[in-house]
Amino acid sequence: MSVHFYIVATPIGNLSDITFRAVEVLKTVDYIACEDTRVTRVLADKYGFGAKLFDCHKFNEKERSEKIISLIDDGKTVALVSDAGTPGISDPGSVLIKELRERNIEITSLPGACAVTTFLSQLPRDNEEYAFIGFIPRNKKHQEEILSKYKYTNCVFYESPNRLLETLENIEPERKIAVGRELTKMFEEVKIGSVKDIIDYYKNNILKGEIVVMLYAQEQDAASEEDLKTKINILKEEGFSPKDISKIISKLYGENKNKVYKLVIE
Repeated sequence: MSVHFYIVATPIGNLSDITFRAVEVLKTVDYIACEDTRVTRVLADKYGFGAKLFDCHKFNEKERSEKIISLIDDGKTVALVSDAGTPGISDPGSVLIKELRERNIEITSLPGACAVTTFLSQLPRDNEEYAFIGFIPRNKKHQEEILSKYKYTNCVFYESPNRLLETLENIEPERKIAVGRELTKMFEEVKIGSVKDIIDYYKNNILKGEIVVMLYAQEQDAASEEDLKTKINILKEEGFSPKDISKIISKLYGENKNKVYKLVIE
């Protein structure tokens, strides 16, 4: 089956970060569905894309799905792009992809820029595990619930520069954190330190541009691990399997599932 629909990653800042294959595809498709046609027009003018552009964003994604399916049924090729990065990763795309998959339409995704991986690649980390939650909720209670759930896992999220300081005020001041902004651009900056240090820094420095944050996992002390083992033993006595125990404790207490599983089988 020939491919008629492409998911294409675009630069997150520096326009030179687009791949050769992305340029090739965007030059040959008939239509490009864009989060914002004005943003994509800048890229199209730079690289000479002749495809027709139309908007496809979170407010009209369902409606646009029908248009895209109709175009593909007519033998046209369509590419989906967001304003920056990879569509579907905290950007529109999931609704459309669901509709296309249900119609058994062939889809291919082109690898490329993503703010999360660009950010993580320059951070010191003890392991590869992290939880990406997209844009963190604005509500303080919801923030606390999420950060508690991933307390013992590196937690990565996006935040607006207008709300970053307010969000950081809801986190323990001694926690280690990394903040990246303006990635791939002229004024790219990555700061690593305690939450208090980062707050103090940005109270006295310009804070603008796209923001990516990683709150480092909190170390689990021996006492909390003993408590974990107690919970595990209770569930073992009830006849739960190691896999079920790791799922239950991870869900109820926000513990790392792999770590719980290792303790279960010890």
